Amino acid sequence: MAERMLKFVTLGRAMPEKREAEERRHDFREIYADFARAKAAEQASRCSQCGVPYCQTHCPLHNNIPDWLRMTAEGRLEEAYEIAQSTNSFPEICGRICPQDRLCEGHCVIEQAGHGTVTIGAIERFITDTAWEEGWVRPPRPLRERSESVGIIGSGPAGLACADMLRRAGVQVTVYDRADRAGGLLTYGIPGFKLEKDVVMRRIAQLQEGGVEFVLGCEVGRDLSFDAIRGRHDAVLIATGVYRAREIEGANAPGILPALDYLTASNRKGFGDEVPAFDDGHLNARGKRVIVIGGGDTAMDCVRTAIRQGAASVRCLYRRDRANMPGSQREVANAEEEGVEFVWLAAPAGFLTDPATGAVRAVRVERMRLGAPDASGRRMPEPSGEISEEPADLVIKALGFEPEDLPRLWGVPGLEVTRWGTVRAEFGTGRTNIEGVFAAGDIVRGASLVVWAIRDGREAAAAILRYLAQSETAPRIAAE
Repeated sequence: MAERMLKFVTLGRAMPEKREAEERRHDFREIYADFARAKAAEQASRCSQCGVPYCQTHCPLHNNIPDWLRMTAEGRLEEAYEIAQSTNSFPEICGRICPQDRLCEGHCVIEQAGHGTVTIGAIERFITDTAWEEGWVRPPRPLRERSESVGIIGSGPAGLACADMLRRAGVQVTVYDRADRAGGLLTYGIPGFKLEKDVVMRRIAQLQEGGVEFVLGCEVGRDLSFDAIRGRHDAVLIATGVYRAREIEGANAPGILPALDYLTASNRKGFGDEVPAFDDGHLNARGKRVIVIGGGDTAMDCVRTAIRQGAASVRCLYRRDRANMPGSQREVANAEEEGVEFVWLAAPAGFLTDPATGAVRAVRVERMRLGAPDASGRRMPEPSGEISEEPADLVIKALGFEPEDLPRLWGVPGLEVTRWGTVRAEFGTGRTNIEGVFAAGDIVRGASLVVWAIRDGREAAAAILRYLAQSETAPRIAAE
């Protein structure tokens, strides 16, 4: 093994080939190519096999990264895949969209020593794409079927990860979602240039083949009551995510849009759907001066989508500086290559509208300066009083998401929520205050990363299995 590993001193870091910016800014295909087998093995061999693998520690799923890197370096790819999927329900998705520069790769020991991090994400993608091609990825096939039934509300990463684990244990699983396709933000929130949709759809199709039932176009509280779902199942998981956009005061003129509305329309067009609001220009950036407000990964998705739609110009306003932004630095660099301009230390101070149409025509921008650190350690932005105007035909608000008022919408006043509106659930299990009801993902922790949602869904599945095992035949929960 030693001969195959520890090559970081003689081999430099290499990423898969990236398409030229001028080419990729005209389509929604993924921008990175796959590693060739020899290149993946070579890059995996750079792993130092350190005794304390910080890459694994800083992965929310605690993936056994050193071991599957070693298997890849030795050409044992099926074993590498088996190790990767043992802790991660969807490694092909995480390999594409995880911010590895902030997680595993950002804590690589050889990176800290100045040798350049191991390209963990690209190797994970190579392993799992190879596994799909070779037929190593198989639907859930439980050793025995169980009579217990679990209902999952929400088909995003937390709900799907929970469904996968429960089906592998033989539990009957039904997933309810108000959208017409499963996948949540994986399907409608993340653009194809980061996550092509056939990657998501094939995983959902595999879950269906493995026995997961999907009830789509079903909005809880309108089409089916929460109590009715509880009455059908032995346990219920709430995994709705958070979708309500944070607002900016005065941001209600035509031409000012929530990020998710904009991204959903673009993704629907990619599926070939009829989207009248896109076709009439309302949700389309073509030919427009676009300003995106925000500095997270959603803002990066918006600016790069606008470029691909043929915007006249795209600028991103963020109230802190580059070093203090929450989004992936890799995504920022990709956006800049594609023609996005970032305006750091800038916040909206109001909007100007066209007197004739009422539509937005400019954003009043206030320059900011950084003050003392906040509770997270990042320096707080403070207004400087310096105001300028930025012309705009389309303004996209990408300031994050908040939970919907589920107790009111679902008619379940007894469901406890936090002061932020997220569902109150026990750490590590997802248990809520209602018997047999669990919660996982963003609806518990707030808007976060897909990898955290997968972890939450897997932990909730383990807790649900323990709950069902309390008796040989778990009693059907009576609706309250």
